[in-house]
Amino acid sequence: MGKRKKLYPKAEDGLDSLKQEVAEELNLDDDIEKRGWENMTTREVGKIGGNMVKKMIKFAEKEMDERDGKIDEED
Repeated sequence: MGKRKKLYPKAEDGLDSLKQEVAEELNLDDDIEKRGWENMTTREVGKIGGNMVKKMIKFAEKEMDERDGKIDEED
């Protein structure tokens, strides 16, 4: 991932897996393998990032639903 400070370092592997999963769903995994991440277009990388955010929001909504809307039960 980027060079930003990691709030939850243990989540880095999960985010990398999610990024790869989304790339596969968008049929961009072959392009990434051939060209590498550094040669992907802004549009392609943006599609991956946008779909990652959608999946993370869906996950968070499900968790909040299961916790009756409470978000600070676990830290």
